[in-house]
Amino acid sequence: MKPAGGERGGPAVAAFLRYLAAERGASEHTVRSYRADLLDCVAFLERRALGALPDADARVVRGYLADLHARGLARTSIARRLATLRSFFRFLIRRGRARVNPAREVRTPRLPGRLPSHLPIDQSEALFRQPLGDDEAGRRDRAILEVLYASGVRVAELSGLDVEDVDLRDGSVRVLGKGRKERIVPLGRKAVEALRTYLGAREGTRGALFRNPRGGRLTVRSLHRIVRARAQGAGLAGRVTPHTLRHTFATHLLDAGADLRLIQELLGHARLTTTQRYTHVSADRLAKVYDTAHPRARA
Repeated sequence: MKPAGGERGGPAVAAFLRYLAAERGASEHTVRSYRADLLDCVAFLERRALGALPDADARVVRGYLADLHARGLARTSIARRLATLRSFFRFLIRRGRARVNPAREVRTPRLPGRLPSHLPIDQSEALFRQPLGDDEAGRRDRAILEVLYASGVRVAELSGLDVEDVDLRDGSVRVLGKGRKERIVPLGRKAVEALRTYLGAREGTRGALFRNPRGGRLTVRSLHRIVRARAQGAGLAGRVTPHTLRHTFATHLLDAGADLRLIQELLGHARLTTTQRYTHVSADRLAKVYDTAHPRARA
């Protein structure tokens, strides 16, 4: 299959990626992930001489998943590739370029029911107690950690923030989430203090909120590297990412009694079921809610 339309994989793949960026408001990181998944499937089709991706049927999709399994990919990765194909064919159907979605006919691999990791209170306190230095990098990194934990924003949302999105007087930040949906998220006192210190000492009061030493916007990859390094500096075991702090934000709010729908709004989830899967509810928390709320449980 010969590439066309300036994009390896053909014009359909190129159109889908443009749709993700322009109409769905997907981040550059998300678009790159979709592109890599689709091009991996295209390469499989080319090796087997199975034709163009838009013409694939359910048998071809099953063969591709079997190939992924044979290559040793984890079930979570295989499920993600299948989800990418489902989104791609759904796009083709909406554009009148396909009549059926073959990826819908293929069952998603059974996944382990693992919950996202979060930091217990003592570990989160250790993360913020560590000295980060009084240079620009130290002030910036403290502000990054404080904003992630105080707001629960996604790492791509954090990367996209501009100085103008932050209202330090009101203690809030305007976030542009998935599908270009805007939401206002409150910031705690510590996050506001960290941002005042960081912004008050740096040059330039407009543009990207978090910058690299050359003045450019911090990328998603750079933010992951900063969080990982600062977590290691605090002596935290295990892998700590910006998503860990997002989940920690939601878990600590829920454990303190916050309403699940409030957390849904703060996280920017379209469906409550996503928030229910995302948050970790401790057994003690459930027991306390039951004892307080159920008429036959109260003394």
